[in-house]
Amino acid sequence: MMFDQALTGRPSWLDRPGTAPRELSVARWQADADFGDSVLLDACTGPALDVGCGPGRLVTALLARGVEALGVDVSKEAVRRTTERGGIAVRRDVFDRLPGEGRWQHVLLADGNIGIGGDPERLLARARHLLRPSGTVVVEVEQPGSGLTTGRVRVRTGGSNSGWFEWAWSDAESLTADGFFLLWQAERAGRWFACWEKL
Repeated sequence: MMFDQALTGRPSWLDRPGTAPRELSVARWQADADFGDSVLLDACTGPALDVGCGPGRLVTALLARGVEALGVDVSKEAVRRTTERGGIAVRRDVFDRLPGEGRWQHVLLADGNIGIGGDPERLLARARHLLRPSGTVVVEVEQPGSGLTTGRVRVRTGGSNSGWFEWAWSDAESLTADGFFLLWQAERAGRWFACWEKL
């Protein structure tokens, strides 16, 4: 899968034609939840679905807080690593049928996962379908003023590359979140976050 090699902790980059490679935060993914992650964790007071959970640091941190949490990822390696560290995850595409549809209190899109599929508007619409009334989607976004960027990218680890796939980056202001109300934006440890409540 696209991110499997990166999930092993090896240095990896996201390549996009015409731009400088972006190094992936593989060490942070592998580590326990950190100070920046506390924004995401503090926002979750009830059942939370972590979309693109990777090796499961947020899922396990939420469970340790007594918050019901489930990870979902297309990567077999991600699901394996999440369960090995005591979390719960399913190998599924976010656009496939998922457990608890319409009953989650929170949907997490951390670590740039608003980019999944290259269409943030479609992804947020899917998140809205997963949430209960007045549920929230908590998103790690780009810094204000970055705008919305979409395009084809690939993951590069050592001498191997994934195939090309669609991805996106966006600041909060550039996201079209129909059916949501923006509750807050926050910065912590050089990372930016935003939270929308389902109307």
